[in-house]
Amino acid sequence: MSAPCDVDKQREIVFHPLPPGQVERALELLGDMPGLKAIRTGPQTLQVAYCITDHSLQDVETMLGLRGFHLEATLLIRVKRALAYYCEHVQQENLHKPEVLTKKYKPHMEAWEKHPHGDHDETPTEWRQYK
Repeated sequence: MSAPCDVDKQREIVFHPLPPGQVERALELLGDMPGLKAIRTGPQTLQVAYCITDHSLQDVETMLGLRGFHLEATLLIRVKRALAYYCEHVQQENLHKPEVLTKKYKPHMEAWEKHPHGDHDETPTEWRQYK
């Protein structure tokens, strides 16, 4: 089982200053989404908290973009956003992978002993021993 810090994320969404009033509208919109909490942290920023199994930052920001919101696009924010997208995508993939079944070694050892191998030395035993 994963620790809560592994699957619970808190990310910051930065909006462009224009058009005004985006943060308030986004709070209303995100407040209706189950499993997602949004808090205003500044004049142009929101902090969203969610579980990685239910949401991702990319999904939330894509949904906001489709609804007409304009996100800040400075280089630093784009790099942070891309890193968060990548990390969350990899983590979601890893959470959905089935557990690798381990081998039962005894049957494999017995099969290996019965299998003729090409690495046997044809030299008689007495010739191989140093006396």
